[in-house]
Amino acid sequence: MSSLDHHQPVYPSCRDKPTIIGDSSDIRELVKPPLQGLKLASHAVLDAAQQRGRLKCSKCGGSRMFFCYTCCSLVGVNMQEIPVIKLPVKIDIIKHPNETDGKSTAVHAKILAPGDVTMYTYPCFPDFEDDKVVLVFPGPGAVSVQDMIQCLRERRNNRSEEPFDEPSVKRLKGDVQAATRTHKEPQSVIPDEANGSESRVRPLQRVVFIDSTWNQTNKISTDERLQGLLQVELKTRKTCFWRSQKGKPDTYLATIEAIYYFLKDFHQHCLGQEYGGEYDNLLFFYSYLHSLINKAKTSAGKC
Repeated sequence: MSSLDHHQPVYPSCRDKPTIIGDSSDIRELVKPPLQGLKLASHAVLDAAQQRGRLKCSKCGGSRMFFCYTCCSLVGVNMQEIPVIKLPVKIDIIKHPNETDGKSTAVHAKILAPGDVTMYTYPCFPDFEDDKVVLVFPGPGAVSVQDMIQCLRERRNNRSEEPFDEPSVKRLKGDVQAATRTHKEPQSVIPDEANGSESRVRPLQRVVFIDSTWNQTNKISTDERLQGLLQVELKTRKTCFWRSQKGKPDTYLATIEAIYYFLKDFHQHCLGQEYGGEYDNLLFFYSYLHSLINKAKTSAGKC
């Protein structure tokens, strides 16, 4: 499922246990309090920055704490003081133009994984290669991360069996140069531990997330440039975002949650490796803010 940050439901961990869904590994994870047991870099730098208070962003002049959500840059914190994460697949985030920057967690991913995350503002984003890219977003045809790679391979096989390929129709919108190129990259290769030096080809190259309120998301998700992409849904994950959205299920994740859980499932089910906290630091800012806000709610008697 995709992200959609604005007005997310509050995780019920203050009073209730989460619903148990899935296999035994899912059960062990879901019964834990939210954001517990993560392998995170020290939050001491954020504690110090909080004590100093808000500072002006050197780029836009806005008053910010920790980072500037407009410029995707750190404020009052040095790059050497925060974790930088290498991801196994490229991430593209398409942001709704009316999404409030300060309420979005998408910027967390861009700051913490700058080499692997690209952000676009709708309608300026590129065409994608249908058999190499997936869209993380719920829908009737959405598949699980476990089934994703096989579905992509079947799509590629079906396409290769066609007698000829029809010319592709350009469907670009906007005039931003970054959004007018089609992503074409060499296929990624994953070491196959069972076959020593041999390797197997992984068709997935990019993963697309929508950054928007759920009320705004229909305009982006129905864009013709995304219609050919395989949709992937994270059905068993629960949000612990602090902005509630009335009437929406708690499987509607914030953007950074969706990215984190997708990569965690990808690591286990697609790379076939035991997860050892490789992407936990994607929640470096999120977990700190979650703790601050929950403490404030507890002090105010709201939790």
